[in-house]
Amino acid sequence: MRSLSFLALAICISTSVGATEFSKTEAKVIDPYQVKFLKRQVDQNMSIGRAIKSIASHYPQDVVEIVEVALETYPDHYQEIIHSAISAQPSSTKEIVQLALAKNVSSCPAIVKLAISAEPSYVDFVVQAAANATPDELNEIVRVAVLTEPNSADSIVQTLSRQHPNKLVDIMTTALNTVPYVGEYVVDALLAIFPGEADDVVTTAIKESAAQREQILRILEIAQDAGVADERVRQYGLDAGFSDEELAGVLNDK
Repeated sequence: MRSLSFLALAICISTSVGATEFSKTEAKVIDPYQVKFLKRQVDQNMSIGRAIKSIASHYPQDVVEIVEVALETYPDHYQEIIHSAISAQPSSTKEIVQLALAKNVSSCPAIVKLAISAEPSYVDFVVQAAANATPDELNEIVRVAVLTEPNSADSIVQTLSRQHPNKLVDIMTTALNTVPYVGEYVVDALLAIFPGEADDVVTTAIKESAAQREQILRILEIAQDAGVADERVRQYGLDAGFSDEELAGVLNDK
């Protein structure tokens, strides 16, 4: 027998009206009973966050609906609601972020930071949803995302560059300005999917890493490993201020 959904259970436990009294039209008016059920769970768990986790553990398929009811009922607790829901049901991260953005519970960057902090392994879903909802805030989404989860900077840049290929240089620049030490990983990730954009990728990475000469040499090595011609790699290095002798180690290792 199928378990009751969040809505069905909310209606069933309502003490004010019996389920048999509802017509098909009346049954569509679900909010009052969901709200009543949620408030009862909050009272029992002494916290909206614990209530969300408890309900989501029993009705994982309804977690987005649960979050919607919770945000409508307890808007001031949106941080706890979103964090608890994503922690309890990470696979619904993208949908939860989309809902939070649609309801405008906070700024897009704030929601991005909150969602990534709740479940860092789903960072790609978070930035994808955020960029779809507010493309005008793309640079700020990149900045907040890589600052919150720097270990995933290469994946963040790759995901957003796939989504907005015409913004590749802007995305790279923002990411490397925020966390400069990830330049080599970002180059490796982008050359894997945009081999034809090697000039933009490598020159942007070198420009943003200008104060870190050892990192520039590693970027050149990665470019060569990705198939960029030796002469082109050499020219990148010369343009960055390296001598032929300094570049010899990079080029002769291959």
